[in-house]
Amino acid sequence: MAASHPRHRLDELLQNPVRFSIVAALDRAGTLSFKEVRDAIEVTDSALSKQVSSLEAAGYLSVGKSFAGKMPRTSLTLTTQGRAAWRSHLATLREIAGDVS
Repeated sequence: MAASHPRHRLDELLQNPVRFSIVAALDRAGTLSFKEVRDAIEVTDSALSKQVSSLEAAGYLSVGKSFAGKMPRTSLTLTTQGRAAWRSHLATLREIAGDVS
């Protein structure tokens, strides 16, 4: 029997709640600082760093490094590939959930 249930199309990477939340925040905002994402999704620096590394390795987000004076700044931006994966994942979740209105 062929795998026809929509769950088979869910993005494995985005099934993790922290990664899901990171991508959701970046989809709404475009680019956010590391600190803004950390505070928005309520995780520790180390937890965020670990999940950002996974998303960056998959090509879902890009990490920018800069300085404001002597203070390092890290920015996170959803890539075109990441946005497409996010939209597909959400569409599949909606398909599974059906009409919930």
